[in-house]
Amino acid sequence: MNDIKNIAINRRTFVKSTGSAIILGAAGIPIDSTTKVNVNKPIKIKRVDSNFEREPLNPYRFKGSAITDSWQSVALLETESGIKKIGLATQGVLWSDARVAASHSESAGNSLMYAMTEYALQIIKGTVFTNPIDLLEQILPEVLAYGKKITGISDLRKTFALNSLVAVDNAAWLVYAAENNISNFNTLIPDQYRKGLSYKHTKVASIPSFSVGSNPQLIKAAAENGYFIMKLKTGSAGTQKEMLEKDIEFLTQVHKAIGHFETPYTKSGKLPYYFDPNGRYEQKETLLRFIDHANKIGALEQIALIEEPLPESNESYVGNLGVRIAADESAHTVEETARRIEQGYSAIVVKSIAKTLSMTLKIIDYANEKNVPCFCADLTVNPILVDWNKTIAARLLPFPGMEIGLQETNGHQYYKRWETLMTYHPKSNASWIKSQNGVYKIDDTFYDQSGGIFDSPQHYMDLFSN
Repeated sequence: MNDIKNIAINRRTFVKSTGSAIILGAAGIPIDSTTKVNVNKPIKIKRVDSNFEREPLNPYRFKGSAITDSWQSVALLETESGIKKIGLATQGVLWSDARVAASHSESAGNSLMYAMTEYALQIIKGTVFTNPIDLLEQILPEVLAYGKKITGISDLRKTFALNSLVAVDNAAWLVYAAENNISNFNTLIPDQYRKGLSYKHTKVASIPSFSVGSNPQLIKAAAENGYFIMKLKTGSAGTQKEMLEKDIEFLTQVHKAIGHFETPYTKSGKLPYYFDPNGRYEQKETLLRFIDHANKIGALEQIALIEEPLPESNESYVGNLGVRIAADESAHTVEETARRIEQGYSAIVVKSIAKTLSMTLKIIDYANEKNVPCFCADLTVNPILVDWNKTIAARLLPFPGMEIGLQETNGHQYYKRWETLMTYHPKSNASWIKSQNGVYKIDDTFYDQSGGIFDSPQHYMDLFSN
């Protein structure tokens, strides 16, 4: 527990850049920029605003429930010098705290999260900040306290508050970049966080996600179309006994359908399985029975990881299960990430599009210090946010056993208006936007243009035309 205490005492802050450091990525390729950045420049927020759009989904089933309506929230920040930027977010109420989803209608749950976004904007209106990471640290406790009050949940998960702050944090990074004349993501990353983001992938896997109860033939069809790693939601509805029976049957059918496929992107040459029960396994013993069945049918060696199988309250040690266990929504902050690593979690799922870029940089930095691999997962976000996530995925060190970067992207499976949303992307015709045979091809233009994240999306800017 010493690591956790040290983290609490020694809060990480920006290190002033001298503009002289060059970090080498894969094959010694320099990925840093020598642009000088005055990170201590005070930035005053003169005006704030917010808005949102509702996007219908095909039902996405997990955590014993489903989402059918995705709110795209937008936060606007205008500085005293006249710089105006917007940040986007996709709200994930069921994912970030299922209790809020269970006790409210889908619209009401989204309204509560949106209210927290607006509350955060009102907090920072008229204030001065020097960097987004410090800004997030300052407002997170107050926003979380407000969330506890309006939801009536005294132990509301930090991830719920972080999700509500994504649009605000993204807008803060963009005004910070503009105020400091930064136009490239490599330069935007503070010096002390660059080591964990020092790689330069030329390919990033596009990982689709299949909800609980999906037909294994759909998964087989995805494999036939080039997708080599799929996120498979388990944790079926029902009692723990019913859940386990359904999950075991699902595993059996999936292995029969795709277990024989081959891929050039893994060291074993076989398709890796990525299971996500979303905390539905109440006991470690139940999870062991799932793993034992995988071993019995010859599927265990193909399980790359099981993500967040146990509820956050279960602090069982999971480093002795014979399979890599990853932490996702329970790794809210660096403190919780440290605790999970001590409990044997050997991978961290990072989501700059769900827990803010500011918190994600800190989590990656800590995990890298502990030699724990990270990879990017989705929150069923819109195409613009896919590239916010991709800017991280393209720079993370390779995941063990894999040859390319990893990023879950499932929006194309669930948004009913995905093709329309694609047109909102400022770089909608770029080569890296659409995956080809299950892989995003990342070239120099992606790095030069930072995935388009610095370009203002006109559709969402127009929400503030008045």
